[in-house]
Amino acid sequence: MKEYHFDRISVICREPASGTDLSAYTVKKAGEPLRFHRSLPCYSETPLHSMKSLAEETGVGTVLVKDESPRFGLKAFKGLGGSYCMFRILCERFGLDYAAADYSDFLREDIRKACGGITFVTATDGNHGKGVSWAAKMFGCKARVFMPKGTVEARRRAIEEAGSATAEITEWNYDRTVRYAASLAEKNGWILIQDTAWDGYEQVPAWIIEGYLTLAEEIAGQMNGMFPTHIFLQAGVGSMAGGIEGYFINRCGDRPPLVTVVEPEAAACIYRSALAGDGRAHSVTGDPVTIMAGLNCGTPCSTVWPVLRDCSAYFCACRDDVTETGMRAYANPAGTDPAVVSGESGAVTYGLVQVILRSEELRKLFRIGRDSVILVISTEGDTDPEGYKRITGKK
Repeated sequence: MKEYHFDRISVICREPASGTDLSAYTVKKAGEPLRFHRSLPCYSETPLHSMKSLAEETGVGTVLVKDESPRFGLKAFKGLGGSYCMFRILCERFGLDYAAADYSDFLREDIRKACGGITFVTATDGNHGKGVSWAAKMFGCKARVFMPKGTVEARRRAIEEAGSATAEITEWNYDRTVRYAASLAEKNGWILIQDTAWDGYEQVPAWIIEGYLTLAEEIAGQMNGMFPTHIFLQAGVGSMAGGIEGYFINRCGDRPPLVTVVEPEAAACIYRSALAGDGRAHSVTGDPVTIMAGLNCGTPCSTVWPVLRDCSAYFCACRDDVTETGMRAYANPAGTDPAVVSGESGAVTYGLVQVILRSEELRKLFRIGRDSVILVISTEGDTDPEGYKRITGKK
């Protein structure tokens, strides 16, 4: 393992290990959440854009961008995990076989009435809470959402507008807010639906991660037999990153992609954990400040930490101006490439790719050449409209 420091990024390079259990991230596993999501009346695949002009301009094979801004009208991918997890929880509550049931079962009058007495609770930096709020309304349940201090009002308001949740900004950081939500669930008999895991709380986040596999299944189908050589995945607690990484390493077989886990340098808990080199997850304490609100998390998700730790080739901690670069590059694309509306947490991987592709030293470090197939996910749209306008100059 080696660590490098550059002007705007820090990088850890290592050779991925083998033997990690990836059985939770197979194509077969991904089929169940995809079947459920397809039963939702608002489901449609989000686009996978080929940035041909950027690829030609920078001398690489292909640059692909999965654009999650249109997902369920929520401007983010998180509704995939929240809705599938809620489905699995409610199937258990009502004795339904999740492998045979779908959303139509929850339109039955008796189940709908019973759902009205159920309250879900969660802590969120924004997009997960919006997904929970939306899913709760879809199933006819109630929801309470708590957000860390420093959250912009637009994100809180968007959660309430998305569904049936009451949202509140606390005076604590993300990790403390998670603990508060968990305490309220225990006190009031609510159901905690959190997208990070800890000892004794593993099943719910595992179902959320399974829900994210729909995203991976869509990408694989849209690539039409092509395999990515490089995948850049942003991480807060790492749930989405670990699930997508595990899926593609499984799917690509003897041609596994080189995966880079990308975080804001102020809240780089996965980077710090990798650097420690002792195999354990470590936390970032205090009150980190970054414009990447959805990635401002202090502790890796224990469910996916082994995947991130063992299977990733690179860990990257980026300054905030890297994601600003990505936002502007998406908004002002090269040549005939499509414009993508991408927020602060959605654009950091594209910003990092822009930085790498324009540096021979970094291209060599990340092993990027003329035949490379680069995949990134724009995980959110303009979830903070004022921030987006300030950075890109566009609405």
